[in-house]
Amino acid sequence: MSQPKMGRGVVVGSNVKFGKQVVIWNYVVIGDNVTIGKRTHIGSFCDIGKDVSIGNDCNIQSHVTISNGSSIGDNVFIGPNCSILNDKYPKSDLISPSQLKDNAIVGGGSIILPNVVVGENSVIGGGSIVTKDVAPKKVVAGSPAKEVMDIREYKIKREGFIQESR
Repeated sequence: MSQPKMGRGVVVGSNVKFGKQVVIWNYVVIGDNVTIGKRTHIGSFCDIGKDVSIGNDCNIQSHVTISNGSSIGDNVFIGPNCSILNDKYPKSDLISPSQLKDNAIVGGGSIILPNVVVGENSVIGGGSIVTKDVAPKKVVAGSPAKEVMDIREYKIKREGFIQESR
Protein backbone atom coordinates (compact mmCIF):
# COMPACT_ATOMS: atom_id res chain seq x y z
CA MET A 1 0.00 0.00 0.00
CA SER A 2 1.09 3.57 -0.58
CA GLN A 3 0.60 7.06 0.84
CA PRO A 4 -2.32 9.05 -0.58
CA LYS A 5 -2.34 12.68 -1.62
CA MET A 6 -4.02 14.39 1.36
CA GLY A 7 -5.47 17.82 1.95
CA ARG A 8 -5.49 19.77 5.19
CA GLY A 9 -6.92 18.49 8.46
CA VAL A 10 -7.20 14.80 7.49
CA VAL A 11 -7.37 12.45 10.49
CA VAL A 12 -6.38 8.83 9.83
CA GLY A 13 -6.94 6.02 12.35
CA SER A 14 -4.69 3.04 12.91
CA ASN A 15 -4.21 0.17 10.47
CA VAL A 16 -5.55 2.10 7.45
CA LYS A 17 -4.45 0.79 4.06
CA PHE A 18 -4.40 2.94 0.93
CA GLY A 19 -4.07 1.79 -2.68
CA LYS A 20 -1.97 3.71 -5.19
CA GLN A 21 -3.06 7.16 -6.41
CA VAL A 22 -5.68 7.72 -3.70
CA VAL A 23 -6.69 11.36 -3.21
CA ILE A 24 -8.27 12.59 0.02
CA TRP A 25 -9.40 16.20 0.22
CA ASN A 26 -9.67 18.46 3.28
CA TYR A 27 -11.01 17.65 6.75
CA VAL A 28 -11.76 13.97 6.28
CA VAL A 29 -11.89 11.56 9.23
CA ILE A 30 -10.98 7.92 8.56
CA GLY A 31 -11.51 5.36 11.32
CA ASP A 32 -9.38 2.35 12.26
CA ASN A 33 -9.00 -0.72 10.05
CA VAL A 34 -10.14 0.94 6.82
CA THR A 35 -9.03 -0.13 3.34
CA ILE A 36 -9.26 2.31 0.42
CA GLY A 37 -8.56 0.95 -3.07
CA LYS A 38 -6.49 2.32 -5.93
CA ARG A 39 -7.38 5.61 -7.62
CA THR A 40 -10.24 6.36 -5.22
CA HIS A 41 -11.02 10.02 -4.53
CA ILE A 42 -12.66 11.19 -1.30
CA GLY A 43 -14.08 14.71 -1.08
CA SER A 44 -13.80 17.18 1.78
CA PHE A 45 -15.65 16.82 5.09
CA CYS A 46 -16.28 13.06 4.81
CA ASP A 47 -16.56 10.77 7.82
CA ILE A 48 -15.50 7.19 7.20
CA GLY A 49 -16.13 4.89 10.15
CA LYS A 50 -13.96 2.03 11.33
CA ASP A 51 -13.78 -1.37 9.61
CA VAL A 52 -14.88 0.10 6.26
CA SER A 53 -13.80 -1.30 2.92
CA ILE A 54 -13.79 0.97 -0.16
CA GLY A 55 -12.86 -0.47 -3.55
CA ASN A 56 -10.83 0.78 -6.50
CA ASP A 57 -11.76 3.75 -8.70
CA CYS A 58 -14.47 5.12 -6.40
CA ASN A 59 -15.54 8.77 -6.31
CA ILE A 60 -16.94 9.83 -2.95
CA GLN A 61 -18.07 13.45 -3.01
CA SER A 62 -17.98 15.90 -0.08
CA HIS A 63 -19.96 15.64 3.18
CA VAL A 64 -20.51 11.87 2.95
CA THR A 65 -20.87 9.68 6.04
CA ILE A 66 -19.97 6.01 5.71
CA SER A 67 -20.78 4.21 8.96
CA ASN A 68 -18.71 1.50 10.65
CA GLY A 69 -18.46 -1.82 8.85
CA SER A 70 -19.82 -0.62 5.50
CA SER A 71 -18.51 -2.18 2.31
CA ILE A 72 -18.19 -0.31 -0.99
CA GLY A 73 -17.24 -2.12 -4.20
CA ASP A 74 -15.20 -0.94 -7.17
CA ASN A 75 -16.12 2.02 -9.39
CA VAL A 76 -18.81 3.33 -7.03
CA PHE A 77 -19.96 6.96 -7.18
CA ILE A 78 -21.47 8.56 -4.07
CA GLY A 79 -22.83 12.08 -4.52
CA PRO A 80 -22.46 14.85 -1.93
CA ASN A 81 -24.30 14.88 1.39
CA CYS A 82 -25.09 11.15 1.49
CA SER A 83 -25.26 8.94 4.56
CA ILE A 84 -24.74 5.19 4.71
CA LEU A 85 -26.07 4.13 8.10
CA ASN A 86 -25.54 0.99 10.20
CA ASP A 87 -27.68 1.03 13.37
CA LYS A 88 -31.38 0.33 12.86
CA TYR A 89 -32.32 1.34 16.42
CA PRO A 90 -29.70 3.84 17.66
CA LYS A 91 -27.99 3.38 20.12
CA SER A 92 -28.51 -0.36 20.06
CA ASP A 93 -24.83 -1.24 19.50
CA LEU A 94 -26.11 -3.88 17.06
CA ILE A 95 -24.29 -2.88 13.90
CA SER A 96 -25.92 -3.83 10.59
CA PRO A 97 -23.68 -2.29 7.92
CA SER A 98 -24.78 -1.76 4.35
CA GLN A 99 -23.04 -2.79 1.14
CA LEU A 100 -22.72 -0.97 -2.17
CA LYS A 101 -21.73 -3.39 -4.91
CA ASP A 102 -19.54 -2.65 -7.95
CA ASN A 103 -20.56 0.21 -10.27
CA ALA A 104 -23.35 1.52 -8.01
CA ILE A 105 -24.29 5.19 -8.31
CA VAL A 106 -25.76 7.05 -5.33
CA GLY A 107 -27.29 10.45 -6.10
CA GLY A 108 -26.59 13.41 -3.83
CA GLY A 109 -28.46 13.75 -0.56
CA SER A 110 -29.48 10.10 -0.40
CA ILE A 111 -29.68 8.06 2.77
CA ILE A 112 -29.07 4.33 2.80
CA LEU A 113 -30.51 2.73 5.91
CA PRO A 114 -28.78 -0.12 7.81
CA ASN A 115 -28.42 -3.63 6.41
CA VAL A 116 -29.20 -2.62 2.81
CA VAL A 117 -27.44 -4.14 -0.19
CA VAL A 118 -27.25 -1.89 -3.24
CA GLY A 119 -26.74 -4.26 -6.18
CA GLU A 120 -24.18 -4.09 -8.97
CA ASN A 121 -24.79 -1.50 -11.69
CA SER A 122 -27.72 0.05 -9.83
CA VAL A 123 -28.60 3.72 -9.39
CA ILE A 124 -30.08 5.56 -6.39
CA GLY A 125 -31.84 8.78 -7.41
CA GLY A 126 -30.78 11.96 -5.62
CA GLY A 127 -32.51 12.63 -2.30
CA SER A 128 -33.77 9.07 -1.93
CA ILE A 129 -34.17 7.15 1.29
CA VAL A 130 -33.25 3.53 0.64
CA THR A 131 -34.99 1.23 3.14
CA LYS A 132 -34.53 -2.14 1.44
CA ASP A 133 -32.16 -3.96 -0.91
CA VAL A 134 -31.80 -2.69 -4.48
CA ALA A 135 -31.59 -5.39 -7.15
CA PRO A 136 -28.69 -5.30 -9.63
CA LYS A 137 -29.23 -3.10 -12.72
CA LYS A 138 -32.22 -1.29 -11.23
CA VAL A 139 -32.84 2.41 -10.65
CA VAL A 140 -34.68 3.47 -7.50
CA ALA A 141 -35.82 6.88 -6.32
CA GLY A 142 -38.01 8.52 -3.71
CA SER A 143 -38.81 8.24 -0.04
CA PRO A 144 -38.95 5.38 0.51
CA ALA A 145 -37.04 4.49 -2.64
CA LYS A 146 -38.95 2.43 -5.18
CA GLU A 147 -37.90 0.98 -8.52
CA VAL A 148 -38.49 3.49 -11.33
CA MET A 149 -36.64 1.88 -14.28
CA ASP A 150 -33.88 -0.53 -15.17
CA ILE A 151 -30.29 0.39 -15.98
CA ARG A 152 -30.83 0.06 -19.74
CA GLU A 153 -33.53 2.75 -19.73
CA TYR A 154 -31.41 4.92 -17.42
CA LYS A 155 -28.44 4.78 -19.81
CA ILE A 156 -30.64 5.75 -22.76
CA LYS A 157 -32.06 8.73 -20.82
CA ARG A 158 -28.60 9.77 -19.61
CA GLU A 159 -27.17 9.64 -23.13
CA GLY A 160 -30.10 11.70 -24.46
CA PHE A 161 -29.56 14.28 -21.74
CA ILE A 162 -25.85 14.50 -22.56
CA GLN A 163 -26.55 14.93 -26.28
CA GLU A 164 -29.15 17.66 -25.65
CA SER A 165 -26.75 19.53 -23.37
CA ARG A 166 -23.97 19.79 -25.92
